[in-house]
Amino acid sequence: MAISAAPEPEVTRDEKQKASVEMHMDDGDNLKRADGEGPDLLAVEDQYTKEEYHKLKRKVDKWLLPLMWVCHGIQMVDKTSIAMQAVFGLRKDTGLVGQQTVFYMAYMVFEFPSTVIMQRFKMGMSLSLYMIIWGVCVLGIGFCQNFTQLLVLRLLQGAFECSISPGFLLLVGTWYTRREHTSRSLIFGSSNAGFGVIAKLVIYGIGVATQNKTGLQPWRYISFFLGGLTILAGTICLFVLGTPAEVRWLTEEEKTMARARVIGNNTGHDTTAIKSFKYKHIYECLRDPCFWFSGINAFLGSVPNGGVTTMSSILMTTFGFTNLQAILIEIPRSVTSVVYFLIVGLVTSKKADLRLYFMLFSCFPSLAGFLGMSLLPNDPAIKWQKWACFYITVPFVLTTFLAWTLIPSNVAGRTKRTLTSSFTFVGYCVGNMAGSQIYMEKDAPRYIPGTVGCVVAHAIQIVLVIAWRLVLVRRNRTRRQKMQLDGISEEERVRRAKQFGEQDYTDFENPYFLYTL
Repeated sequence: MAISAAPEPEVTRDEKQKASVEMHMDDGDNLKRADGEGPDLLAVEDQYTKEEYHKLKRKVDKWLLPLMWVCHGIQMVDKTSIAMQAVFGLRKDTGLVGQQTVFYMAYMVFEFPSTVIMQRFKMGMSLSLYMIIWGVCVLGIGFCQNFTQLLVLRLLQGAFECSISPGFLLLVGTWYTRREHTSRSLIFGSSNAGFGVIAKLVIYGIGVATQNKTGLQPWRYISFFLGGLTILAGTICLFVLGTPAEVRWLTEEEKTMARARVIGNNTGHDTTAIKSFKYKHIYECLRDPCFWFSGINAFLGSVPNGGVTTMSSILMTTFGFTNLQAILIEIPRSVTSVVYFLIVGLVTSKKADLRLYFMLFSCFPSLAGFLGMSLLPNDPAIKWQKWACFYITVPFVLTTFLAWTLIPSNVAGRTKRTLTSSFTFVGYCVGNMAGSQIYMEKDAPRYIPGTVGCVVAHAIQIVLVIAWRLVLVRRNRTRRQKMQLDGISEEERVRRAKQFGEQDYTDFENPYFLYTL
Protein backbone atom coordinates (compact mmCIF):
# COMPACT_ATOMS: atom_id res chain seq x y z
CA MET A 1 0.00 0.00 0.00
CA ALA A 2 1.55 3.28 -1.12
CA ILE A 3 1.78 5.94 1.53
CA SER A 4 3.35 8.72 -0.50
CA ALA A 5 1.21 11.68 -1.40
CA ALA A 6 -0.17 11.76 -4.92
CA PRO A 7 1.39 14.36 -7.21
CA GLU A 8 -0.48 17.63 -7.15
CA PRO A 9 -1.01 19.55 -10.41
CA GLU A 10 0.66 22.88 -10.92
CA VAL A 11 -1.83 25.74 -10.92
CA THR A 12 -1.17 28.13 -13.77
CA ARG A 13 -1.26 31.92 -13.55
CA ASP A 14 -4.42 31.97 -15.67
CA GLU A 15 -6.13 29.55 -13.28
CA LYS A 16 -5.15 31.67 -10.30
CA GLN A 17 -6.54 34.75 -11.98
CA LYS A 18 -9.74 32.88 -12.83
CA ALA A 19 -10.09 31.77 -9.20
CA SER A 20 -9.81 35.31 -7.91
CA VAL A 21 -13.27 36.51 -6.89
CA GLU A 22 -13.91 40.00 -8.24
CA MET A 23 -16.57 42.12 -6.60
CA HIS A 24 -18.98 44.05 -8.70
CA MET A 25 -22.44 45.57 -8.35
CA ASP A 26 -25.63 44.26 -9.87
CA ASP A 27 -28.59 46.50 -10.78
CA GLY A 28 -29.71 46.47 -7.16
CA ASP A 29 -26.33 47.68 -5.86
CA ASN A 30 -25.79 44.31 -4.14
CA LEU A 31 -22.38 42.66 -4.03
CA LYS A 32 -22.28 39.61 -6.32
CA ARG A 33 -19.73 36.84 -6.74
CA ALA A 34 -17.67 36.90 -9.91
CA ASP A 35 -19.23 33.59 -10.99
CA GLY A 36 -22.67 35.22 -10.85
CA GLU A 37 -24.12 32.67 -8.39
CA GLY A 38 -25.35 34.78 -5.50
CA PRO A 39 -23.71 37.24 -3.10
CA ASP A 40 -19.94 37.66 -2.96
CA LEU A 41 -19.42 35.72 0.26
CA LEU A 42 -15.83 36.90 0.59
CA ALA A 43 -17.13 40.46 0.69
CA VAL A 44 -19.92 39.84 3.23
CA GLU A 45 -18.15 37.33 5.48
CA ASP A 46 -16.76 39.98 7.84
CA GLN A 47 -20.00 41.96 8.00
CA TYR A 48 -21.36 39.70 10.75
CA THR A 49 -20.13 39.31 14.31
CA LYS A 50 -19.19 36.09 16.08
CA GLU A 51 -22.31 36.45 18.21
CA GLU A 52 -24.51 36.63 15.11
CA TYR A 53 -22.87 33.57 13.61
CA HIS A 54 -23.22 31.71 16.92
CA LYS A 55 -26.92 32.59 17.16
CA LEU A 56 -27.46 31.34 13.61
CA LYS A 57 -25.61 28.10 14.35
CA ARG A 58 -27.87 27.43 17.33
CA LYS A 59 -30.94 28.04 15.17
CA VAL A 60 -29.65 25.60 12.57
CA ASP A 61 -28.93 23.01 15.28
CA LYS A 62 -32.49 23.25 16.60
CA TRP A 63 -34.07 22.86 13.18
CA LEU A 64 -31.83 20.19 11.67
CA LEU A 65 -30.18 17.97 14.28
CA PRO A 66 -33.29 16.50 15.97
CA LEU A 67 -34.87 15.76 12.58
CA MET A 68 -31.68 14.23 11.20
CA TRP A 69 -31.29 12.14 14.37
CA VAL A 70 -34.79 10.72 14.03
CA CYS A 71 -34.55 10.15 10.26
CA HIS A 72 -31.18 8.43 10.44
CA GLY A 73 -32.40 6.26 13.31
CA ILE A 74 -35.53 5.31 11.37
CA GLN A 75 -33.35 4.31 8.43
CA MET A 76 -31.31 1.94 10.57
CA VAL A 77 -34.39 0.40 12.18
CA ASP A 78 -36.16 0.01 8.83
CA LYS A 79 -33.08 -1.72 7.46
CA THR A 80 -32.64 -4.19 10.31
CA SER A 81 -36.23 -4.74 11.50
CA ILE A 82 -36.60 -7.83 9.29
CA ALA A 83 -34.54 -9.78 11.83
CA MET A 84 -37.02 -9.01 14.62
CA GLN A 85 -40.03 -9.48 12.36
CA ALA A 86 -38.71 -12.94 11.53
CA VAL A 87 -39.08 -13.83 15.22
CA PHE A 88 -42.78 -12.94 14.97
CA GLY A 89 -43.59 -15.08 11.94
CA LEU A 90 -42.34 -13.29 8.83
CA ARG A 91 -39.84 -16.02 7.94
CA LYS A 92 -42.49 -18.72 8.07
CA ASP A 93 -45.20 -16.71 6.29
CA THR A 94 -43.06 -15.55 3.36
CA GLY A 95 -40.29 -18.16 3.14
CA LEU A 96 -37.70 -15.48 3.86
CA VAL A 97 -34.10 -16.23 2.82
CA GLY A 98 -31.07 -13.96 2.27
CA GLN A 99 -32.84 -10.64 2.68
CA GLN A 100 -29.87 -8.64 3.88
CA THR A 101 -27.73 -9.48 0.82
CA VAL A 102 -30.54 -8.42 -1.52
CA PHE A 103 -30.99 -5.16 0.37
CA TYR A 104 -27.30 -4.22 0.22
CA MET A 105 -27.02 -5.19 -3.45
CA ALA A 106 -29.72 -2.66 -4.32
CA TYR A 107 -28.15 -0.15 -1.92
CA MET A 108 -24.82 -0.51 -3.74
CA VAL A 109 -26.16 -0.38 -7.32
CA PHE A 110 -28.22 2.76 -6.75
CA GLU A 111 -25.67 4.61 -4.59
CA PHE A 112 -23.97 6.57 -7.38
CA PRO A 113 -27.16 7.50 -9.30
CA SER A 114 -28.76 8.70 -6.07
CA THR A 115 -25.79 10.90 -5.18
CA VAL A 116 -25.83 12.42 -8.67
CA ILE A 117 -29.57 13.12 -8.35
CA MET A 118 -28.95 14.99 -5.09
CA GLN A 119 -26.43 17.17 -6.94
CA ARG A 120 -28.65 17.83 -9.95
CA PHE A 121 -31.87 18.53 -8.03
CA LYS A 122 -32.67 20.21 -4.75
CA MET A 123 -31.07 18.11 -2.06
CA GLY A 124 -33.75 18.58 0.59
CA MET A 125 -36.57 17.66 -1.77
CA SER A 126 -34.64 14.66 -3.15
CA LEU A 127 -33.89 13.25 0.30
CA SER A 128 -37.47 13.78 1.48
CA LEU A 129 -39.02 12.04 -1.54
CA TYR A 130 -36.57 9.15 -1.22
CA MET A 131 -37.58 8.74 2.40
CA ILE A 132 -41.31 8.81 1.66
CA ILE A 133 -40.92 6.21 -1.09
CA TRP A 134 -38.90 3.81 1.04
CA GLY A 135 -41.48 4.31 3.79
CA VAL A 136 -44.13 3.14 1.34
CA CYS A 137 -41.96 0.06 0.65
CA VAL A 138 -41.67 -0.72 4.37
CA LEU A 139 -45.42 -0.26 4.76
CA GLY A 140 -45.99 -2.56 1.77
CA ILE A 141 -43.96 -5.34 3.38
CA GLY A 142 -46.81 -5.70 5.84
CA PHE A 143 -49.05 -6.87 2.95
CA CYS A 144 -46.59 -9.43 1.51
CA GLN A 145 -47.93 -12.93 0.94
CA ASN A 146 -44.84 -14.65 -0.45
CA PHE A 147 -41.09 -14.38 -0.85
CA THR A 148 -41.22 -12.79 -4.32
CA GLN A 149 -43.24 -9.83 -3.08
CA LEU A 150 -40.91 -9.43 -0.10
CA LEU A 151 -37.84 -9.62 -2.35
CA VAL A 152 -39.11 -6.87 -4.67
CA LEU A 153 -39.96 -4.53 -1.81
CA ARG A 154 -36.61 -5.11 -0.10
CA LEU A 155 -34.86 -4.32 -3.38
CA LEU A 156 -36.80 -1.08 -3.72
CA GLN A 157 -36.20 -0.23 -0.08
CA GLY A 158 -32.45 -0.63 -0.52
CA ALA A 159 -32.53 1.47 -3.70
CA PHE A 160 -34.17 4.42 -1.95
CA GLU A 161 -32.54 4.10 1.48
CA CYS A 162 -29.07 4.44 -0.02
CA SER A 163 -29.42 8.23 -0.19
CA ILE A 164 -29.80 9.06 3.49
CA SER A 165 -26.25 8.71 4.91
CA PRO A 166 -24.34 10.37 2.04
CA GLY A 167 -27.08 13.00 1.78
CA PHE A 168 -26.83 13.92 5.44
CA LEU A 169 -23.04 14.14 5.24
CA LEU A 170 -23.33 16.49 2.28
CA LEU A 171 -25.84 18.59 4.21
CA VAL A 172 -23.50 18.82 7.19
CA GLY A 173 -20.82 20.08 4.82
CA THR A 174 -23.07 22.91 3.60
CA TRP A 175 -24.20 24.07 7.07
CA TYR A 176 -21.20 23.63 9.38
CA THR A 177 -17.51 24.50 9.55
CA ARG A 178 -14.88 21.79 9.21
CA ARG A 179 -14.30 21.78 12.99
CA GLU A 180 -18.04 21.15 13.49
CA HIS A 181 -18.41 18.38 10.90
CA THR A 182 -17.49 15.56 13.28
CA SER A 183 -19.65 16.60 16.22
CA ARG A 184 -22.77 17.21 14.10
CA SER A 185 -22.31 14.04 12.06
CA LEU A 186 -21.78 11.95 15.18
CA ILE A 187 -24.92 13.39 16.74
CA PHE A 188 -27.15 11.99 14.01
CA GLY A 189 -24.90 8.92 13.73
CA SER A 190 -25.54 8.11 17.38
CA SER A 191 -29.17 7.46 16.47
CA ASN A 192 -28.15 4.06 15.08
CA ALA A 193 -27.86 2.90 18.66
CA GLY A 194 -29.98 5.47 20.51
CA PHE A 195 -33.09 5.38 18.34
CA GLY A 196 -32.52 1.65 17.89
CA VAL A 197 -33.05 1.01 21.60
CA ILE A 198 -36.34 2.92 21.58
CA ALA A 199 -37.57 1.28 18.38
CA LYS A 200 -36.62 -2.24 19.47
CA LEU A 201 -38.60 -1.84 22.68
CA VAL A 202 -41.62 -0.51 20.74
CA ILE A 203 -41.35 -3.30 18.17
CA TYR A 204 -41.05 -5.89 20.88
CA GLY A 205 -44.11 -4.41 22.60
CA ILE A 206 -46.12 -4.53 19.35
CA GLY A 207 -45.07 -8.13 18.82
CA VAL A 208 -45.98 -9.24 22.32
CA ALA A 209 -49.30 -7.32 22.33
CA THR A 210 -50.49 -8.85 19.03
CA GLN A 211 -49.00 -12.31 19.32
CA ASN A 212 -51.47 -15.20 19.64
CA LYS A 213 -54.35 -12.81 18.91
CA THR A 214 -56.93 -13.06 16.16
CA GLY A 215 -56.30 -10.92 13.11
CA LEU A 216 -53.06 -10.10 11.35
CA GLN A 217 -49.70 -11.53 12.35
CA PRO A 218 -47.50 -9.35 14.63
CA TRP A 219 -44.81 -8.77 11.96
CA ARG A 220 -47.37 -7.07 9.72
CA TYR A 221 -48.27 -4.56 12.45
CA ILE A 222 -44.53 -3.86 12.88
CA SER A 223 -44.27 -3.00 9.17
CA PHE A 224 -47.32 -0.77 9.35
CA PHE A 225 -45.84 1.09 12.31
CA LEU A 226 -42.37 1.56 10.79
CA GLY A 227 -43.68 2.42 7.32
CA GLY A 228 -46.12 4.99 8.68
CA LEU A 229 -43.42 6.54 10.88
CA THR A 230 -41.04 6.79 7.93
CA ILE A 231 -43.64 8.42 5.66
CA LEU A 232 -44.49 10.93 8.40
CA ALA A 233 -40.83 11.83 8.93
CA GLY A 234 -40.25 12.15 5.18
CA THR A 235 -43.22 14.49 4.86
CA ILE A 236 -41.86 16.73 7.63
CA CYS A 237 -38.49 16.74 5.85
CA LEU A 238 -40.14 18.23 2.75
CA PHE A 239 -40.75 21.43 4.73
CA VAL A 240 -37.55 21.53 6.80
CA LEU A 241 -34.61 19.74 5.17
CA GLY A 242 -32.28 21.32 2.62
CA THR A 243 -29.15 23.38 2.04
CA PRO A 244 -29.00 27.01 3.23
CA ALA A 245 -30.17 28.18 -0.20
CA GLU A 246 -33.20 25.83 -0.13
CA VAL A 247 -34.80 26.02 3.32
CA ARG A 248 -37.81 28.16 4.14
CA TRP A 249 -37.10 28.81 7.80
CA LEU A 250 -34.24 31.28 7.21
CA THR A 251 -34.53 34.86 6.01
CA GLU A 252 -32.58 35.87 2.91
CA GLU A 253 -30.00 37.59 5.09
CA GLU A 254 -29.68 34.50 7.29
CA LYS A 255 -29.16 32.37 4.18
CA THR A 256 -26.33 34.63 3.08
CA MET A 257 -24.88 34.52 6.60
CA ALA A 258 -25.12 30.71 6.70
CA ARG A 259 -23.21 30.41 3.44
CA ALA A 260 -20.62 32.99 4.48
CA ARG A 261 -20.04 31.19 7.80
CA VAL A 262 -18.74 28.06 6.05
CA ILE A 263 -16.77 29.72 3.25
CA GLY A 264 -13.61 28.80 5.18
CA ASN A 265 -14.26 25.12 4.41
CA ASN A 266 -12.83 25.85 0.93
CA THR A 267 -15.04 23.14 -0.57
CA GLY A 268 -17.38 25.26 -2.68
CA HIS A 269 -20.86 26.73 -2.47
CA ASP A 270 -24.12 24.95 -1.64
CA THR A 271 -25.90 25.60 -4.93
CA THR A 272 -27.94 22.59 -6.02
CA ALA A 273 -29.65 21.67 -9.32
CA ILE A 274 -26.25 21.75 -11.03
CA LYS A 275 -26.33 19.88 -14.35
CA SER A 276 -22.60 19.88 -15.15
CA PHE A 277 -20.42 16.88 -14.38
CA LYS A 278 -16.64 17.41 -14.45
CA TYR A 279 -15.25 14.22 -15.98
CA LYS A 280 -11.66 15.23 -15.26
CA HIS A 281 -12.46 14.64 -11.58
CA ILE A 282 -12.78 10.92 -12.32
CA TYR A 283 -9.08 10.80 -13.22
CA GLU A 284 -8.23 12.87 -10.17
CA CYS A 285 -10.10 10.46 -7.89
CA LEU A 286 -8.37 7.43 -9.37
CA ARG A 287 -4.92 8.83 -8.64
CA ASP A 288 -5.77 10.15 -5.19
CA PRO A 289 -4.78 7.60 -2.48
CA CYS A 290 -7.34 9.11 -0.12
CA PHE A 291 -10.14 8.19 -2.53
CA TRP A 292 -9.08 4.53 -2.23
CA PHE A 293 -8.46 4.78 1.51
CA SER A 294 -12.03 6.02 2.01
CA GLY A 295 -13.66 3.19 0.06
CA ILE A 296 -11.44 0.40 1.39
CA ASN A 297 -11.82 1.63 4.98
CA ALA A 298 -15.60 1.60 4.55
CA PHE A 299 -15.38 -2.01 3.34
CA LEU A 300 -13.12 -3.15 6.18
CA GLY A 301 -15.22 -1.43 8.85
CA SER A 302 -18.44 -2.84 7.44
CA VAL A 303 -17.34 -6.49 7.49
CA PRO A 304 -17.77 -6.71 11.29
CA ASN A 305 -20.83 -4.47 11.07
CA GLY A 306 -22.56 -6.83 8.63
CA GLY A 307 -21.83 -9.77 10.90
CA VAL A 308 -22.94 -8.04 14.11
CA THR A 309 -26.12 -6.69 12.51
CA THR A 310 -27.29 -10.08 11.28
CA MET A 311 -25.83 -12.36 13.96
CA SER A 312 -25.83 -10.51 17.29
CA SER A 313 -28.94 -12.22 18.70
CA ILE A 314 -27.80 -15.63 17.45
CA LEU A 315 -24.32 -15.14 18.94
CA MET A 316 -25.82 -14.25 22.30
CA THR A 317 -27.85 -17.46 22.36
CA THR A 318 -24.74 -19.51 21.54
CA PHE A 319 -23.05 -17.91 24.55
CA GLY A 320 -25.82 -19.34 26.75
CA PHE A 321 -28.42 -16.53 26.92
CA THR A 322 -32.13 -16.95 26.17
CA ASN A 323 -33.83 -15.15 23.25
CA LEU A 324 -35.35 -12.54 25.58
CA GLN A 325 -32.02 -12.00 27.36
CA ALA A 326 -30.33 -11.59 23.98
CA ILE A 327 -32.60 -8.62 23.22
CA LEU A 328 -32.21 -7.01 26.64
CA ILE A 329 -28.40 -7.26 26.89
CA GLU A 330 -28.09 -5.36 23.61
CA ILE A 331 -29.27 -2.22 25.41
CA PRO A 332 -26.05 -1.57 27.45
CA ARG A 333 -24.02 -1.93 24.27
CA SER A 334 -26.24 0.55 22.44
CA VAL A 335 -26.11 3.06 25.29
CA THR A 336 -22.32 2.81 25.39
CA SER A 337 -22.20 3.45 21.65
CA VAL A 338 -24.25 6.64 22.01
CA VAL A 339 -22.07 7.92 24.87
CA TYR A 340 -18.86 7.15 22.95
CA PHE A 341 -20.14 8.95 19.86
CA LEU A 342 -21.04 12.04 21.88
CA ILE A 343 -17.72 12.12 23.74
CA VAL A 344 -15.70 11.88 20.53
CA GLY A 345 -17.90 14.53 18.91
CA LEU A 346 -17.35 16.90 21.85
CA VAL A 347 -13.57 16.35 21.96
CA THR A 348 -13.07 16.77 18.21
CA SER A 349 -15.13 19.97 18.22
CA LYS A 350 -12.78 21.45 20.85
CA LYS A 351 -9.47 20.25 19.40
CA ALA A 352 -8.57 19.87 15.73
CA ASP A 353 -6.91 17.01 13.83
CA LEU A 354 -7.92 14.11 16.11
CA ARG A 355 -10.26 12.20 13.80
CA LEU A 356 -7.74 9.72 12.42
CA TYR A 357 -6.31 9.16 15.89
CA PHE A 358 -9.77 8.25 17.19
CA MET A 359 -10.31 6.02 14.15
CA LEU A 360 -7.07 4.20 14.95
CA PHE A 361 -7.85 3.85 18.66
CA SER A 362 -11.35 2.53 17.98
CA CYS A 363 -9.98 -0.45 16.05
CA PHE A 364 -8.05 -1.97 18.96
CA PRO A 365 -10.85 -2.78 21.49
CA SER A 366 -12.93 -4.29 18.70
CA LEU A 367 -10.02 -6.38 17.42
CA ALA A 368 -9.43 -7.68 20.98
CA GLY A 369 -13.13 -8.42 21.44
CA PHE A 370 -13.48 -10.48 18.25
CA LEU A 371 -10.22 -12.25 19.06
CA GLY A 372 -11.57 -13.18 22.51
CA MET A 373 -14.80 -14.48 20.96
CA SER A 374 -12.70 -16.65 18.65
CA LEU A 375 -10.54 -18.14 21.41
CA LEU A 376 -12.97 -18.65 24.31
CA PRO A 377 -15.17 -21.79 24.29
CA ASN A 378 -18.97 -21.57 24.29
CA ASP A 379 -19.53 -22.60 27.88
CA PRO A 380 -22.55 -21.25 29.81
CA ALA A 381 -20.25 -20.92 32.82
CA ILE A 382 -18.29 -18.16 31.06
CA LYS A 383 -21.13 -16.60 29.06
CA TRP A 384 -20.56 -13.20 30.69
CA GLN A 385 -16.88 -13.27 29.69
CA LYS A 386 -17.97 -13.97 26.12
CA TRP A 387 -20.51 -11.16 26.35
CA ALA A 388 -17.77 -8.82 27.63
CA CYS A 389 -15.73 -9.62 24.51
CA PHE A 390 -18.72 -8.77 22.35
CA TYR A 391 -19.39 -5.63 24.39
CA ILE A 392 -15.94 -4.11 23.81
CA THR A 393 -16.42 -4.30 20.03
CA VAL A 394 -18.65 -1.21 20.36
CA PRO A 395 -16.09 1.38 19.11
CA PHE A 396 -15.56 -0.15 15.65
CA VAL A 397 -18.62 1.64 14.23
CA LEU A 398 -16.95 4.98 14.93
CA THR A 399 -13.99 4.08 12.70
CA THR A 400 -16.30 3.89 9.71
CA PHE A 401 -18.39 6.91 10.63
CA LEU A 402 -15.47 9.23 11.39
CA ALA A 403 -14.01 8.40 7.98
CA TRP A 404 -17.32 9.49 6.41
CA THR A 405 -16.97 12.92 8.05
CA LEU A 406 -13.64 13.42 6.25
CA ILE A 407 -15.49 13.56 2.91
CA PRO A 408 -17.16 16.98 3.42
CA SER A 409 -14.05 18.26 5.22
CA ASN A 410 -11.29 17.08 2.88
CA VAL A 411 -12.81 16.58 -0.57
CA ALA A 412 -13.33 19.81 -2.50
CA GLY A 413 -15.16 20.11 -5.82
CA ARG A 414 -18.76 18.92 -6.13
CA THR A 415 -18.10 16.23 -8.72
CA LYS A 416 -15.08 14.82 -6.90
CA ARG A 417 -17.03 14.83 -3.63
CA THR A 418 -19.92 13.01 -5.34
CA LEU A 419 -17.59 10.33 -6.70
CA THR A 420 -15.78 9.87 -3.39
CA SER A 421 -19.03 9.62 -1.45
CA SER A 422 -20.45 7.08 -3.89
CA PHE A 423 -17.34 4.90 -3.87
CA THR A 424 -17.19 5.02 -0.07
CA PHE A 425 -20.76 3.82 0.31
CA VAL A 426 -20.24 1.12 -2.30
CA GLY A 427 -17.44 -0.15 -0.04
CA TYR A 428 -19.85 0.06 2.88
CA CYS A 429 -22.40 -2.08 1.05
CA VAL A 430 -19.91 -4.71 -0.12
CA GLY A 431 -18.47 -4.94 3.39
CA ASN A 432 -21.89 -5.47 4.95
CA MET A 433 -22.72 -8.15 2.39
CA ALA A 434 -19.41 -9.90 3.05
CA GLY A 435 -19.88 -9.62 6.82
CA SER A 436 -23.32 -11.20 6.68
CA GLN A 437 -21.94 -14.16 4.73
CA ILE A 438 -18.83 -15.09 6.77
CA TYR A 439 -20.97 -16.39 9.63
CA MET A 440 -22.03 -19.73 8.18
CA GLU A 441 -24.48 -22.11 9.85
CA LYS A 442 -21.98 -24.96 9.52
CA ASP A 443 -19.59 -23.02 11.78
CA ALA A 444 -22.05 -22.88 14.71
CA PRO A 445 -21.91 -22.54 17.64
CA ARG A 446 -18.58 -20.63 17.85
CA TYR A 447 -18.54 -19.19 14.32
CA ILE A 448 -14.74 -18.99 14.41
CA PRO A 449 -14.26 -18.14 10.68
CA GLY A 450 -16.61 -15.17 11.10
CA THR A 451 -14.95 -13.72 14.20
CA VAL A 452 -11.45 -14.34 12.79
CA GLY A 453 -12.52 -12.56 9.60
CA CYS A 454 -13.43 -9.51 11.69
CA VAL A 455 -10.04 -9.63 13.41
CA VAL A 456 -8.25 -9.65 10.05
CA ALA A 457 -10.41 -6.77 8.76
CA HIS A 458 -9.51 -4.63 11.78
CA ALA A 459 -5.80 -5.48 11.51
CA ILE A 460 -5.72 -4.30 7.89
CA GLN A 461 -7.79 -1.26 8.82
CA ILE A 462 -5.19 -0.21 11.41
CA VAL A 463 -2.45 -0.21 8.75
CA LEU A 464 -4.70 1.71 6.34
CA VAL A 465 -5.56 4.45 8.86
CA ILE A 466 -1.88 4.98 9.67
CA ALA A 467 -1.07 5.26 5.94
CA TRP A 468 -3.99 7.65 5.46
CA ARG A 469 -2.76 10.01 8.14
CA LEU A 470 0.81 9.93 6.82
CA VAL A 471 -0.39 10.97 3.37
CA LEU A 472 -2.40 13.91 4.71
CA VAL A 473 0.40 15.05 7.04
CA ARG A 474 2.87 15.00 4.16
CA ARG A 475 0.52 16.95 1.88
CA ASN A 476 -0.03 19.66 4.49
CA ARG A 477 3.69 19.90 5.24
CA THR A 478 4.58 20.17 1.54
CA ARG A 479 2.01 22.90 0.92
CA ARG A 480 3.08 24.91 3.96
CA GLN A 481 6.71 24.72 2.88
CA LYS A 482 5.84 25.97 -0.63
CA MET A 483 3.81 28.86 0.78
CA GLN A 484 6.60 29.74 3.20
CA LEU A 485 9.10 29.90 0.32
CA ASP A 486 6.68 32.14 -1.61
CA GLY A 487 6.30 34.42 1.41
CA ILE A 488 2.56 33.80 1.77
CA SER A 489 1.24 34.52 5.25
CA GLU A 490 -1.41 32.42 6.96
CA GLU A 491 -3.93 35.23 6.55
CA GLU A 492 -3.22 35.41 2.82
CA ARG A 493 -3.38 31.61 2.51
CA VAL A 494 -6.82 31.56 4.09
CA ARG A 495 -8.04 34.30 1.74
CA ARG A 496 -6.75 32.57 -1.38
CA ALA A 497 -8.05 29.18 -0.27
CA LYS A 498 -11.54 30.66 0.06
CA GLN A 499 -11.33 32.17 -3.42
CA PHE A 500 -10.40 28.86 -5.00
CA GLY A 501 -13.04 27.05 -2.97
CA GLU A 502 -15.82 29.34 -4.15
CA GLN A 503 -14.86 28.58 -7.76
CA ASP A 504 -15.46 24.83 -7.15
CA TYR A 505 -11.80 23.88 -7.43
CA THR A 506 -10.84 20.48 -5.99
CA ASP A 507 -8.44 20.02 -3.11
CA PHE A 508 -5.77 19.08 -5.69
CA GLU A 509 -6.41 22.19 -7.78
CA ASN A 510 -6.42 24.51 -4.75
CA PRO A 511 -2.76 24.90 -3.65
CA TYR A 512 -3.86 26.69 -0.48
CA PHE A 513 -6.18 23.93 0.75
CA LEU A 514 -5.05 22.21 3.96
CA TYR A 515 -6.45 18.84 5.01
CA THR A 516 -8.19 17.97 8.25
CA LEU A 517 -6.66 15.08 10.16
